[in-house]
Amino acid sequence: MSKAQLTTLLKVAGIMLFLYLFIVGIGAMGQSFKLFGKGFSEQILSTTASPMVGLFIGILATSLVQSSSTTTSIVVGMVAGGAISIQGAIPIIMGANIGTTVTNTIVSIGHITRKAEFRRAFAAAIVHDFFNIVAVAILFPLELTTGFLSHLASLLAEAFEGVGGMKLGSPLKAATTPAIDLVSDLMGHHPVLLLILSVLLIFLMLAGIVKTLRSLVIKRISAFFDEHLFKTASRAFLFGMLLTSLVQSSSITTSLAVPLVGAGLLTLLQVFPYTLGANIGTTITAILAALSTANPAAITVAFAHLMFNVSGRLVIWPVKRIRHIPIRMAEFASKTATRNRFMPLIFIVFVFYLFPLILIALTR
Repeated sequence: MSKAQLTTLLKVAGIMLFLYLFIVGIGAMGQSFKLFGKGFSEQILSTTASPMVGLFIGILATSLVQSSSTTTSIVVGMVAGGAISIQGAIPIIMGANIGTTVTNTIVSIGHITRKAEFRRAFAAAIVHDFFNIVAVAILFPLELTTGFLSHLASLLAEAFEGVGGMKLGSPLKAATTPAIDLVSDLMGHHPVLLLILSVLLIFLMLAGIVKTLRSLVIKRISAFFDEHLFKTASRAFLFGMLLTSLVQSSSITTSLAVPLVGAGLLTLLQVFPYTLGANIGTTITAILAALSTANPAAITVAFAHLMFNVSGRLVIWPVKRIRHIPIRMAEFASKTATRNRFMPLIFIVFVFYLFPLILIALTR
């Protein structure tokens, strides 16, 4: 066995270990909420009872950790532990979709010293921001009035159970329960300590998975980021979905495309469908986390994340006038940003941090 093969084998083994501990972290967090008791769960439920608060909590939390996968996985664990209802979780997941775009927006600022390059890169970054904002603007009120995402996700979860898919959670649960019990014992069954440890475990293991997968996958395909992969919108969409499913991070896949647009190798129109695919690919993490709990409510929430992103594409992409809204917004914002170099920083601070904080304070 060559050194390269051994390195690859060790990385694969590392991914399996990280994945196991990630699932243990999800289970331990659910256990911590059960240890807190009914009163604590009711307090969190009352906090997230307002869908508007939940939406901006999702934006702020994901902007801070720069990973919608982390936020949605934590939400799945909270639903499994009974701390949040399905209805309370869906707005948080919608907000997470907006918050995750902060990473590629920050990446685009690296081009700020070169005017033409920055204009292209910034537009490529924030087209993802604007698409998710438009999707939330359309689907959030629709969900509030009809509950269509909750219903679709429930039907999907039931169908999954009907074909035996839900039983996939049982072997995972059986394999992770001893480790979860061990972690709980080590923390003295103290809910606060167990919660802190479980969140750290989820965050660190997901970071480990992403970093290792990135070294395995992205280095091997970086040479193919050219006109062949982005030749058609459908191909770019499928590529974005597949790549994000593999590396478990839409932040990474969308951030990779930003420098390529900045350099003029790709266009904004080529990257746009790619980001839509990334939105769907990133839901795999939450689905995996939900399956590990074997909890119907948690699985429903994970499918709600998937259905939200699928619905966003179905509502926005087929209609040319609606499809061009995020593109035109991105082009206008990038032109403004080249005239005022402080604008991107103001955009990031206001949209992802200050505005959510103010609205959470006002609407609570």
